[in-house]
Amino acid sequence: MEPLLHIVFGQSSVANLQAAFELDEQLTGEIRYFEEDFSVGPLFILDTPEGKENREQWWLQVQGIMQQEENHDGQIVKPDPVKDLKNTLKEQPELQVWIWLGQNATDVSGYFWLIGQLEAFAGRIHIIFLNNLPFLNEKGGVFYPTHLHQVLPKEFLKAKKLARPVSLAEFELDNDEWHRLMNENAGIRMLEGGKKLKGEPATFFDKEIMQLVQNDFVKASKVINQLVGKLKFPITDIFLNWRMKELVKEGQLEHKGELKSMRDYDVKKAGNNNTTVEAQ
Repeated sequence: MEPLLHIVFGQSSVANLQAAFELDEQLTGEIRYFEEDFSVGPLFILDTPEGKENREQWWLQVQGIMQQEENHDGQIVKPDPVKDLKNTLKEQPELQVWIWLGQNATDVSGYFWLIGQLEAFAGRIHIIFLNNLPFLNEKGGVFYPTHLHQVLPKEFLKAKKLARPVSLAEFELDNDEWHRLMNENAGIRMLEGGKKLKGEPATFFDKEIMQLVQNDFVKASKVINQLVGKLKFPITDIFLNWRMKELVKEGQLEHKGELKSMRDYDVKKAGNNNTTVEAQ
């Protein structure tokens, strides 16, 4: 069997897939994960140095980081995982790539970002999309996972049968979709079904945040965890923490504590004088 290289989006997807190797040696191969979440944040001209720099600055703002470490030449060191992947494929001409996608916006947007950069290796790039497919959970019940980390190791043996080569038409059409997403430059992207992403403004969840915040101070982390638990479309708590801090800056919310991680400060609706802190 030809050697395999597995690609997933997010480190949380690695463990269960790796555990499946012990159950089926034909699955065994290197796993590489891309951590960047392209379902949120600016994408405009991301295929240019300027676009990459704009997105990098947005991420720094979201994470509350003022600056990055620089090398001795004063330049920010930015590893290029796609370049490394291409080099590996050139050095190992027998290597086959399996791209795993869960039914979520992070995986699908990551796929669109990546696929157009791998067209030169057509025939060696495969996709496994767990799109609205039933799997068994730990109790033997049927469920429909949205993320790879929800799939039991033994269930990957069934999922591997879905592997198929990405067609030449898909390379073209999916690359076109990535350019559409870049030009749309929405604040967030949500999965409507299949590989269809819908763009919304970055303020899309602000209304839900405001509905959960009380007239008394409450931990920002509690509000964000409540919102994550009720959302139909999964979204990172880092993004929601940024939106909450933006609502503070806009004067819609009051806060106490440092506006850093969501555990560092409390919030309440602006204009209310009651300062009772809700018990944790």
